[in-house]
Amino acid sequence: MTKALYAFSGDPITNGHIDIVERASKIFNELIVGIGTNPEKINKYLFSLEERTEMAEKSLAHLANVKVVSYEGLLPDYVYEQNMNLVVRGIRNPKDFEAEKMLYELCKKQSPQFEAHLLFANPNLSQVSSSTVKDLQKDLAEIHKYVPMHVKQKLEENISKQYVIGVIGEIGVGKSYVCNRFKELANKAVIEIHHIDLDKIGHQILGELTEPAYETIRTQIEKNFGSRIRLADGFINRKKLGEIVFNDPEKLSQLNKIMYEPLKVRLRNSRRGKKGLILLDAALLVEAGWTYLCNNNVVAITTHETDQKKRLKKRNLTDEQIKRRLESQYSFAVKKTKLLQKINEDNNGNLWKIINRDIANNIDDIFAEVVKDLKIK
Repeated sequence: MTKALYAFSGDPITNGHIDIVERASKIFNELIVGIGTNPEKINKYLFSLEERTEMAEKSLAHLANVKVVSYEGLLPDYVYEQNMNLVVRGIRNPKDFEAEKMLYELCKKQSPQFEAHLLFANPNLSQVSSSTVKDLQKDLAEIHKYVPMHVKQKLEENISKQYVIGVIGEIGVGKSYVCNRFKELANKAVIEIHHIDLDKIGHQILGELTEPAYETIRTQIEKNFGSRIRLADGFINRKKLGEIVFNDPEKLSQLNKIMYEPLKVRLRNSRRGKKGLILLDAALLVEAGWTYLCNNNVVAITTHETDQKKRLKKRNLTDEQIKRRLESQYSFAVKKTKLLQKINEDNNGNLWKIINRDIANNIDDIFAEVVKDLKIK
């Protein structure tokens, strides 16, 4: 077989669409992906035809024999005008099958040579649709497994009106200072901004929240790290827990896994109802593999060693405590390398570097770059 068409609206393209395209590209020498606009749904699309086409092009750029085009009007008319005799269609459920049968009959009447090549959806993606991911985004549910990263970012911007960036750096580099300065600059620029500190959310889970789920989490932590970390009131002694996990990378990783689900829930609650620039302040964002939360858009902060040591001394930490905290985190160089790997892997993201010295910094310049790069209004 030589040439076929796979057409859909792509509002937005999902991993289900991509799976069909990848499979069809192995069957046909050339596959045309048509991103269409139905006149009857013209006011119901979230994204413009141009935006939908761009998202599809970026999502399918890895397939050499696939070409993305856009069209307007009904599919049977487009098929007829292009003299296209073979169309690929994806089937997720019986309802899809009935709809595709009707479409086949319409196209067959337009062009007797027309044929359809049906591909059943991957069982792991059969529940994924453009409508589903839009509905999930309205509730700030996780969608990174259902759409490419750049599509996830577009959905956050268009539905939730949120521009999420991670703020990372080793202990003592001044993450809170940078976030506070960003808030000042955003207020001057009349840009809505919100600072969410993941460490503080973690502290709430360990020592404040009384919901049953968090009591279960604290009990699980006690079982894994010993009863001595549990206080009489049922909360967790963070200092004693820190002495354990900051001295053992495996135990820190174990704690991160336990805290993953409750942190996601509280983060979602923290983001709900907010618009504008969201600063996700999380020292271990890269180490925990959570950069998808900010679509790999990260402000990475560094400073001079002398400034860092001076700041840490002010926290009344001993040299041994400082040493353990630093060893529990990636160095700036490793964070940068890991993040750039994720940006390349996901084909999405930005890395902005802030040098936060006591004598000078480039915070204002980086804020301007963030606003420009993310097109924040």
